[in-house]
Amino acid sequence: MCDVKKYENLYQEIKKLKPEDTLQLVLEAETEEQKEFYEMVGDFLLQKRQKKVIEKNLF
Repeated sequence: MCDVKKYENLYQEIKKLKPEDTLQLVLEAETEEQKEFYEMVGDFLLQKRQKKVIEKNLF
């Protein structure tokens, strides 16, 4: 069984990343798999921000 609290804490930290942070992670990734993972995280966070903007009619 996994440590749910540990992953909840990771999720909360990931949500705080700024676009420049995810770009740095992508650029400094040691493997292609890590690079892809950080790109997906960046895309996820961008989609969340876009959704908020759309909901508030700020576009």
